[in-house]
Amino acid sequence: MLKEHDLGSGRESARNVKTVQVWDPLIRLIHWGVVLMVLINAAIVAKDSTIHLWAGYTMLVLVGVRLFWGIIGTRPARFSAFPPNPFRALNYLRNMRRGDKTVHLSHNPLGALMVYNIWTTLLVIGTTGYMMGTSKFFGITWVERVHELAYEWLLVSIAAHILGVIFDTWHSGVPLVQAMIHGRKRIPNDRPVE
Repeated sequence: MLKEHDLGSGRESARNVKTVQVWDPLIRLIHWGVVLMVLINAAIVAKDSTIHLWAGYTMLVLVGVRLFWGIIGTRPARFSAFPPNPFRALNYLRNMRRGDKTVHLSHNPLGALMVYNIWTTLLVIGTTGYMMGTSKFFGITWVERVHELAYEWLLVSIAAHILGVIFDTWHSGVPLVQAMIHGRKRIPNDRPVE
């Protein structure tokens, strides 16, 4: 069971907030490592450089470790904590429109769909990137096109992810970016938790 942690500042009780450890160090390292690899490949290095290649391989390894951790990792990191269910996501949206402010310790149902979307997109990008470096698929147009389309979809997904984090932080009162930095969610006491 997840435990509450007192940070010792006294501010949590003054603001009626409970602090719960959610994201373990490996999850945070993988998240920010993937962010860094995507930034390196999207904005810093040339797409035909060796650094681009190795950043892509590193990203694939990080996603692979994350997928493995989804099976054996801490409870909030496990796939069972945030199954990809479009019906749950629609129900979550309906309930949110009705004023429900339930806080999810792991990903909310809509966020879960985004997480699986981003992982799938990263795997497609990494796989097609690897394929383009092989003699069998080098210069093959469809492989290059899938790689480019997946990258463009990733940019849209990242923008939607960031907007979703901003909205959910505002809606739930839980600073999600901070939680992905130090691992703890600060949850207002008046919010139901799932």
